Parts: sequence; structure tokens; C-alpha cells
Amino acid sequence: MRFLDQAKIYLQSGKGGDGCVGFRREKYIEFGGPDGGDGGRGGDVIGEAVAGLNTLIDFRYKQHFKGESGKNGAGRQCTGRAGKAVVLRLPVGTQIFEDDGETLIADFTQAGQRLLLLSGGEGGRGNVRFKSSTNQAPRQATAGGAAQEKWIRIRLKLLADAGLVGLPNAGKSSFLATVTRARPKIADYPFTTLKPMLGVVDVAGEEFVLADIPGLIEGAHEGSGLGDRFLGHIERCRVLLHLVDGTQEDVARAYRTIREELARYGHGLADKKEIVALSKCDLLTPEEISERREALGAAAGKKVHALSTATKTHVEDVLSELLFNVRSDAEDPSLAQKEAWSP
Repeated sequence: MRFLDQAKIYLQSGKGGDGCVGFRREKYIEFGGPDGGDGGRGGDVIGEAVAGLNTLIDFRYKQHFKGESGKNGAGRQCTGRAGKAVVLRLPVGTQIFEDDGETLIADFTQAGQRLLLLSGGEGGRGNVRFKSSTNQAPRQATAGGAAQEKWIRIRLKLLADAGLVGLPNAGKSSFLATVTRARPKIADYPFTTLKPMLGVVDVAGEEFVLADIPGLIEGAHEGSGLGDRFLGHIERCRVLLHLVDGTQEDVARAYRTIREELARYGHGLADKKEIVALSKCDLLTPEEISERREALGAAAGKKVHALSTATKTHVEDVLSELLFNVRSDAEDPSLAQKEAWSP
């Protein structure tokens, strides 16, 4: 299945059915009177978060969604049938914006959340509604309510507890494949990862979701490489694991490059909790590991793990620290309140 995380779609609710002008005509009934029924209500357009989806690919092949119009009223006070609503099935983590791409309409963070996006037109009133003591044979009815329409933009931000960041070929996909059942493509050339990947990590009987995104390069915020379009998928992460390729000569510069891109992107990524690790240490001598850990620690201002996914050296230590940060943030009531969804 192809991955798609952005789409622009057109929505239109159903028009309301018209009211009917009708009179009762039956043999042996002298005073029939008005009996025109009301029109049916038009179908709504509803957004719903559905578990089990992780792409917006369905909206690549269909961009127009229209609610069914209500049926017109009929004689014998028959009300027209209401139009069927259209329900947009969206992955959990989807955000809905107005056509300007800036005004947020909804943010679906839990399966089952629903939001009315467009209301169907009200059904028109039949002439029986206008009967009175002074107007016993009304010949008037109202038309059904007009349909509503709009263009919206939808964006998917994958829901993960922890995220992997780093330059291309820093070992992020290898780490994900080692600690989860995810099977990302792994190769020895840059930009092997072209789309975000998710995996579930099991540590000491507890689980958390880990996200891997395509690597960043200097100038990503200006569109270099794959740009920063995938950074949105780690906005919801509670902690970031920053992997730096230990086989590089200047590990401090590699670290600062990513930190600069996170800061330029904004949205609080630079302020998230960060764990720093030197990867591919199985390819280094103990002296090189010590030297580059010291240089990286000076640039990051924090403890640096030296790990290897090939030999699984210190992988469990990193996972335990990730779990600790995920768990501590999940128990923070201020964070839970911040992430609460409201229509």
C-alpha cells in the first residue's frame, strides 16, 4: 500500500427535499383538505477516525464527496426520505484544515471520534403545515434547504510515542528493524527510507510505538533532499532518539545540522526530550568510540550512548531510557490536557 499523508478534497452535503402542495381527493369525503408532506433532510458529511488505517491513499483516487439529497414530499402527508450521509473514514492522527491550510477544523487522535463537517439542507414544509382556521386550503410549500459545500485539506500525522531523527544513513531504519517487527528497506545509500515507518517496541512487558522518518540534510527546511514535510509525523512524539553515524569524521557537525533543521521547522520539535546515540559502533575501534562520544557529548551537552544494531550493544539501555521518558510524559496531566481532542 502506498503512503500518502496529504490530500485536498471537495465536500458537499445533500440538498433538502421540497415540500409538497397536495389535497386529499377521495370519493364520499366532502372536505378533503391539504395533505402535502414535508421534504426529506439532505445527507450530512461526517469525518470519523478509524483504527487500522495509516495512509490517505484512498483520497488520491477520489476527491469529491457528496451527501445524498433529500426526496421531495408527497401527498397523503408523506414525508420524503432523508438523504444518506457521507462518512469520511480517516486514519487516527488525521488533521482537517480549511482550504487555506492553516485554520484547523479537527484533530482526530482517537479511534471512533466523529465530527460533523457539513450539515444537509433542511427539508421543505408541505402545505399541510400552513393550514389554519383562516387559510383552510393553502397552496404554498417551501423549498428544501440548500446544500453546503467547501474544499478542505487533510493531513496525516502518525501517532507515535517516540521518534527517530538523524542524517540519511545514520542507522535509523536498522534500529527500527532490530527493536520492532517493522521491515523497512535498508541499504547503504542515502534516502533509502522514503516514507515514515512505525513499529511497536516491547520492553520489559511494556509497549510503545516508535516512528522512523526519512533522513534530513542541511537545508531541509528549504526543500533540500526530501525536505521537512515528514517532520510533522514526529510532532506528537514524547521523546526523540537522535542517531549520529559514528563512522563520520565530524559527529558534532552532524548533530548540529539536525538540531538546526528541527529548530527552523518549529512546532516544538527542538524542545522535545532528546536521547543522543552514536550508531554503528561495531565499525569503530574503542579509541574512536571514546573520541567521538566525547565530541558528540560536548556538542549535545548530554550523555551519549554508543550502540550497535548489528551486535545489539547498548540497544536495551536506549530502549529502557525511551520507555522511561514515554511513561513519564504519559503520566503528566498537563500533557494529557494539551493533547485532548475537541471538535
